[in-house]
Amino acid sequence: MSFEMTKGLFKYDFTDQHAILGIPLDAEFNDIRKRYMKIVRRLHSDTCSFESQADKDWANQFLSKVVNPAYNKFSKESDRKEYNLLLATVGKRVVKEQAKMQIESEAAKQLATAKDWEEAYKTAVSKLALKQYESVKETQEAIDQISELNMVYLLRKERVGGGVTPPPPPLKKDPPPVVDPKTKQDRVTPPPPPPDPTDSPAEPYCRRAQGFMDSKSYAKAVLELKEGVKRDPKHSKAHAMLAMCYFEQNQATMAKLEMKKALESNPEEPTALEVKKKLEQASAKAKKSEEKPGFFASLFGGKKK
Repeated sequence: MSFEMTKGLFKYDFTDQHAILGIPLDAEFNDIRKRYMKIVRRLHSDTCSFESQADKDWANQFLSKVVNPAYNKFSKESDRKEYNLLLATVGKRVVKEQAKMQIESEAAKQLATAKDWEEAYKTAVSKLALKQYESVKETQEAIDQISELNMVYLLRKERVGGGVTPPPPPLKKDPPPVVDPKTKQDRVTPPPPPPDPTDSPAEPYCRRAQGFMDSKSYAKAVLELKEGVKRDPKHSKAHAMLAMCYFEQNQATMAKLEMKKALESNPEEPTALEVKKKLEQASAKAKKSEEKPGFFASLFGGKKK
C-alpha cells in the first residue's frame, strides 16, 4: 500500500508533517493535538466511516504509518527541534530554487499574489482541512494542496522577513574636515546619524509579533521574535518585545534576560524599561508577601504572657 506524496514541499525530499495533519506552519502544539485527535477519530478502524472495506483498511494503515509519525514529530521536543531546523533549511532552498517552482493548485496560485497573504494562507489551509479526511482521494489531494500552500507561504515569508539578506552597502569614506574661514582651523565634523532601526531585517518579525501580542497569543509572538533576533541579534525592540512576552507568560527569568539585552543595545528602549518596572513591582510584591505572617502565625505567633 503506497502513500507516496510528491507535490509542494515533498518535492524537496522533505516530509511535510504540517500538510499531513492539515495545520498551518505556525500552529501551536495544543492546536496540533486537537487536530490529531480529530483525524484519529476519522481514520481509526472503530470509528472510520469510509464506505468500502478497502478504503477502511487504507485509512487504518495511513493512520499508523503516516499520521501517527507526523504527530510524533511535534510531541517530542527533540524531534520538533530537528524538524523545525529542516523546515528552515527547506524554506531557504525554496527561495533559491523559486525560478523552477511549479504550482498546480488554484489555492496556491492565489496565495502567490494575495495582498493579505498571511491571512489568506491560514484561511486556505483551514478550508482544505475541513474535508481532508472525508475519503481516500480527498485525503491525498488535500495534502498535496496544503503542501503547495506551505511552499508558497515559506517563499513569501522568506522574502518579507529578510530570508535572503542583501549584501551591505559599501562603506563610505569619512568626509574631509571643514575649514573655518575665520580661524583657519578644522572644525569638528559631526558624527553620522545612528542607523534607522526600521531598516533592520528584524522589523517585519516585530510587526507580526505585535499583532499576536495584541490578541494575547504570546507563544506565537515569541516564535516570530526569536526569528527576528536571529536576523539582527542587537535589535533592542525585538529583545524588549520578547521580554514583555516572557513576562506575560510568567517567565520572569527569561524576561529579565531579554530586557538586559534590549537595554544593552538601547538604554532608552521604552518597552524594555516598562518590563523592568513590571519586574521590580512583581519582585517587591513577592517579597512583601513572604514577609507577611500567615493567618495562624498572626494568631499564635505572639509572645506568651
